Amino acid sequence: MGKVAAGTTIGTAIEWYDYFIFGTAAALVFGRAFFPDFSPLAGTLASFATFAVGFVARPLGAAIFGHFGDRLGRKPMMVWTLMLMGVATVLIGLLPTYDTIGIWAPILLVTLRVVQGIGVGGEWGAAALMAVEHSPPARRGFFGSLPAAGAPLGVLLSSGVFAALSATLPAGAFDSWGWRIPFLISAVLIGVGFWIRASVEESPVFEGAAAEKTERSGAPLLDVLRTHPLLILAAAGTYMATAAAFYVSTTWVISYVTTTAETHSRSTVLTVGLCVSAVSVVCNLAYGTLADRIGRRRLFFVGTIATAAYAFPFFWLVDSGSLGLYVLALVISAIVLAAISAAVASYFAELFPTRVRYSGVSLSFQVAAVMGGGFTPLICTALYSWVGSTWIVAAYIVALALVGLGCLLAIPRLQAAELATDPLVVGDDLAGAKTAS
Repeated sequence: MGKVAAGTTIGTAIEWYDYFIFGTAAALVFGRAFFPDFSPLAGTLASFATFAVGFVARPLGAAIFGHFGDRLGRKPMMVWTLMLMGVATVLIGLLPTYDTIGIWAPILLVTLRVVQGIGVGGEWGAAALMAVEHSPPARRGFFGSLPAAGAPLGVLLSSGVFAALSATLPAGAFDSWGWRIPFLISAVLIGVGFWIRASVEESPVFEGAAAEKTERSGAPLLDVLRTHPLLILAAAGTYMATAAAFYVSTTWVISYVTTTAETHSRSTVLTVGLCVSAVSVVCNLAYGTLADRIGRRRLFFVGTIATAAYAFPFFWLVDSGSLGLYVLALVISAIVLAAISAAVASYFAELFPTRVRYSGVSLSFQVAAVMGGGFTPLICTALYSWVGSTWIVAAYIVALALVGLGCLLAIPRLQAAELATDPLVVGDDLAGAKTAS
């Protein structure tokens, strides 16, 4: 379990570091570097649209790697997704800007962002299942929280690098070439992640199914869409509000407070992000332990209600203009959102049978990421431009949370109905085992 813990946590942190540095760069420099002919608002919208493209590609990655993960195993997918993400990230750091190659600059940026999306779309399912399927039943919540802890670790790494560069480089240097450094650092981090993940053993649940000669699905994606379509949509619905609130607090707010409201400097905001990410890591691990005590579904209910209740107070604190209240807003947000992010791996894994679990878990998570997270910075920018106040953004998060509560109420009936009529479930070890809790 030590190797599994390291492989899922550190590898996921590196993977999300690559993904999050794009979001930070989109908020800070991509509008000027790749869309210079646009107005400031249009440039920000175009930059966030490029950010969103990666999310659109994530379900494709979930489908591709879910197929091979259910057919060939979880471990190879952990390695290949990491390498795919790393290559795309380094190439982004080497891209010429619009001033050098014109329209080809944003075209290539979008293309590499799609590759990033495919990589991360397959990676989360592999890491989540390796953690959950390796762990003893009584500790699935805790070990399933390790990939969730890896995500804020990735934010911690990305914010740390950007904060250091913002504090040491002149503004002109940062905008012209300094932003490339975080992307190029990825080459070293990917090497470390590859070395760690290559030493992890395959999932014993997957190997056990193979040893028992349990028939593997020839087309896992088609099978899971045929047998569990409503369950996938409902599971995705439970996570949308968390995904949206997460990207509001880690991406959109950076742009809002540094350029729109102009209440805090870029270096200050990035430094605050470091502290908040550290809090989030600790909270994810704590909630993972709690999920083993009170149940994943109950934790989802508490987290979703808290997300809705905190949406408006979050922006009251952010809009105060006080640095102390801004820090408090993000710390409370990290505490609230970790309740669901910590439990999502174990909760989703227990919804699907082994033969299609990678595909089902990955699709559920990535559909939620697209619907709730990927377009959030773009939607928030457009909503704020339309209304001129952050209350509309808070209302958007509340609406998604209400959808999540409805989906949580529907899942037990959907799972019972779909698994009862699924002829493919044969002595499965996870599906339905702890859903009632």
